[in-house]
Amino acid sequence: MTTNFMVNAVESPEEQRAEVKGKIPGWLQGTLLRNGPGIFSVGDTSYQHWFDGMAIMHSFTFRDGEVFHKSRFLKSDTYKANMAANRIVVSEMGTMAYPDPSKNFIFKAITFLNHTMPDFTDNGASNFIKYGNDYYATSETNYIRMVDPETLETKDKVDYMKYLPVNLVSSHPHYDREGNAYNIGTSIAEKGKTKYVLFKVPAAATKDQGKKVPALKNVEVIASLPCRSMLSPSYYHSFGMTDDYFIFLEQPFKLDILKMATAYMRGVNWASCLKFSPEENTLIHVIDRKTGKEVELKYYTGSMVVYHHVNAYEEDGHLVFDVIAYKDNSLYDMFYLSKLKENTGNPDENYSKPHYKRFVLPLTADKDTAVGENTVKLRNTRATAVKEKEGKLLCQPEVLCEGFELPRMNYDANGKRHRFVYGNCVEHSVVSKQMKIAKFNTETKEMVYWSEKNCWPSEPVFVSRPHGESEDDGVALSSVINSNPDQLCYLLILDGRTFKEVGRAYVGVKLQKDMHGYFIPR
Repeated sequence: MTTNFMVNAVESPEEQRAEVKGKIPGWLQGTLLRNGPGIFSVGDTSYQHWFDGMAIMHSFTFRDGEVFHKSRFLKSDTYKANMAANRIVVSEMGTMAYPDPSKNFIFKAITFLNHTMPDFTDNGASNFIKYGNDYYATSETNYIRMVDPETLETKDKVDYMKYLPVNLVSSHPHYDREGNAYNIGTSIAEKGKTKYVLFKVPAAATKDQGKKVPALKNVEVIASLPCRSMLSPSYYHSFGMTDDYFIFLEQPFKLDILKMATAYMRGVNWASCLKFSPEENTLIHVIDRKTGKEVELKYYTGSMVVYHHVNAYEEDGHLVFDVIAYKDNSLYDMFYLSKLKENTGNPDENYSKPHYKRFVLPLTADKDTAVGENTVKLRNTRATAVKEKEGKLLCQPEVLCEGFELPRMNYDANGKRHRFVYGNCVEHSVVSKQMKIAKFNTETKEMVYWSEKNCWPSEPVFVSRPHGESEDDGVALSSVINSNPDQLCYLLILDGRTFKEVGRAYVGVKLQKDMHGYFIPR
């Protein structure tokens, strides 16, 4: 299985009908987009980290009980430059590249002086974002690439910096009932300050002199939060949102800006400029969506690293939010290709395991609360928020389960109290012969699994049945790498309630381990 992480993908741009086994629900109409790394070597050069691979996009379209598949490489500027040079010439987070390896140290120094902040890649291999009526392939840089969701053709390159000053942007936005998108980015050393910027991209499309304009042209800044260390902003991959609040974790997993600015000259990758400081706390920022101001109470917890928020909701004067948390940043190191190639024993034994954690924050303070007292009044949780002398609340989470990642839920329940979460179980090694996906009941703590020998299912994307009768009334979709001899890869359709297979669609091409997916209903 290890070799599947490193072998270059082959695109299949022509739509092909998949062979369906079982029955596809008649109500399931639309397209599942999936995105992830697909090219790991160009010419004699190779990427050092799996996350760096050039993006390949897949689409699985459901039409009247049938499934149709196609795939295309994201034809980014990064892709074009690398292919033209027949070598990797654009740097990624874990791979520093040099357009001309014969250039000496002096050339590197001159390049550094001319470009204190590097120009990032537009290789959007992490996820898809919808802004207005347009879809974009995204990573976490200031560049996103518009794509046609029907043909998977690569369209315009969009630079966030033209619309608001953000150098890095989350690849996991939120959407409200009207289709407006909300996201967060980091503005590095803008007018001498480094800050986090929460912004809204309106759903309504607009035109300028009869021409359609990017939805980002109408972006609205909702809030700006100062970074606690101007030269070391926090890394983040997602954030939380309820009807009234945003939740942002400023964690002690930080980017050293000075080291990053000199990385090219020093011949090291940008990932080496990320630092985890376990002695520091994690600040929990709660921002009022209407005012853009932080709530009066101040919250914090111990050191941790969070990539994925699960959900957040309000209950009886409390803010509840769920995250997948790690004790350190070792997860990233596990995906260096040199580590994956080792294929000895169980390589993830030495890496931090994910914990599904629930935090509960009281939104108002009782002045009579004594120092050292737990201020959480909800009865259905073991999470605490203890008042300290300075008035801050030290928040300790309840651990709901372990070994669970890539959480997805019925997004109709986003911002509301949820019960079910779908995700991947990572108790197995990254080189084991199979991986489980699961449905987790947050109330009973029951976990229901699906797995098949020599098969690697992707993050399960939940699609709700129109006018569904319950939160889990729908299906979970997962693309599955099948490494069994003489067998095809397939898209798996699981019943959202029972988590049992209702159908699968075999595709005539190899699939790759990917990142995230987005379902577009028809």
